[in-house]
Amino acid sequence: MLRRGSQALRRFSTGRVYFKNKLKLALIGQSLFGQEVYNHLCKEGHRVVGVFTVPDKDGKADPLALAAEKDGTPVFKFPRWRVKGKTIKEVAEAYRSVGAELNVLPFCTQFIPMDVIDSPKHGSIIYHPSILPRHRGASAINWTLIMGDKKAGFSVFWADDGLDTGPILLQRSCDIKPNDTVDALYNRFLFPEGIKAMVEAVQLIADGKAPRIPQPEEGATYEAIQRKENAEISWDQSAEVLHNWIRGHDKVPGAWTEINGQIVTFYGSSLLNSSVPPGEPLEIKGAKKPGLVTKNGLVLFGNDGKALMVRNLQFEDGKMIPASQYFSAGETSAVELTAEEVKVAETIKVIWAGILSNVPVIEDSTDFFKSGASSMDVVRLVEEIRQKCGGLQLQNEDVYMATKFEDFIQKVVRKLRGEDQEAELEVDYVSKEVNEMTVKMPYQCFINGQFTDADDGKTYDTINPTDGSTICKVSYASLVDVDKAVAAAKDAFENGEWGRMNARERGRLMYKYVFFFKRKSANFDID
Repeated sequence: MLRRGSQALRRFSTGRVYFKNKLKLALIGQSLFGQEVYNHLCKEGHRVVGVFTVPDKDGKADPLALAAEKDGTPVFKFPRWRVKGKTIKEVAEAYRSVGAELNVLPFCTQFIPMDVIDSPKHGSIIYHPSILPRHRGASAINWTLIMGDKKAGFSVFWADDGLDTGPILLQRSCDIKPNDTVDALYNRFLFPEGIKAMVEAVQLIADGKAPRIPQPEEGATYEAIQRKENAEISWDQSAEVLHNWIRGHDKVPGAWTEINGQIVTFYGSSLLNSSVPPGEPLEIKGAKKPGLVTKNGLVLFGNDGKALMVRNLQFEDGKMIPASQYFSAGETSAVELTAEEVKVAETIKVIWAGILSNVPVIEDSTDFFKSGASSMDVVRLVEEIRQKCGGLQLQNEDVYMATKFEDFIQKVVRKLRGEDQEAELEVDYVSKEVNEMTVKMPYQCFINGQFTDADDGKTYDTINPTDGSTICKVSYASLVDVDKAVAAAKDAFENGEWGRMNARERGRLMYKYVFFFKRKSANFDID
């Protein structure tokens, strides 16, 4: 009987939460990242005895504070921890009152005194978004891209009295893709994998298995904080260096230059490996060669003769446009909403209100980002609109392109009406009567989204195999035409809509495509 009881106890005690050692934690920091680390640590059975975060901003609490307050976890909102180099007595007493065994700093912009860092039994651990000792400092992700690193990653380290110099507990890395931006790298790897790593690090400490690996001085770098004032583009550099500078500031703080006397910020950079498409020249201050406004974006040139392309431009008033529309910006007039579209607008207004909880009333002039929204709120907005507006699929860029509520609704309505689609393809057909049907066939080369005659104008006869008669004359593609087609296909793959689309949306369209043809085949109604 006792043996059976011990087996039952053993089975019960080996559950995920009850078997592992658990700690009393103080979370110090802020942001959605901090909130997710908090949620996952609680889920794993650790006890968060106190959350120390920043004061509310414009009446809106930090996400970490919101999650902790919802759970009834004690929350402390200190504007600072010390004055004139000394820890504030009341702050220190409030911290010590929670009795933490470990401090966890997932993302913290405040300076935390060393007597607080060293206070718990296990000390403090910090998340840093670089592979230390490389890129110490607050702009680590920016500099990872600016310097053209091939690998990115993060470190969880033990806090000491230096700046990101403490012993390493664990590190993770990933490959950097050619057109990764700060946002892309953060959302794809640093955010989701960083949360898992912080939870893993805490558990290693709880189990007494956490290493302390001294950081080597070899390869150590420290770079300054990147702000808007020092993000200006210096043009006398190679295309790759320009590309890394632009994407290393995308979305924050944004690499900028002066065009026609106005500060313009560049987003969505990619190296142009295909031939330069035709476009309208655009003079840029400091650039030796004008840019080209093309149908896919703004082409820029490095001092090595190579090119890059940026997709989006933002002006000083906050308005963002596709770079391809630089010369036509502002020509679109507002559209009148139908009754059904008004309902969609009201639904979206409720979604905005839920995200911008600090804004009393969502008005036409309400700006999504100036009201406190972050890049993670963009993801939430797009997903909630898809769920609540009949599957309407927006891209993150749609939010950045129309940050004011009125402009955003106009963009949504145009998307609903299909007005943001490209013009209908113009095709010349040859018509033939076959088996009491009129069959239409294109006879030109299809290159870069258009039907066109062969470069040298040559044609050849296509023959009806049933009677040997000539059906029509078809364009005879030359080597020049083939080169144009290959270059256009390469450019579309690297810079087109499909390449920018997220994997889920590509999958949705592929499924829709397959389903359509299966249905057509089943009905024997293939056109």
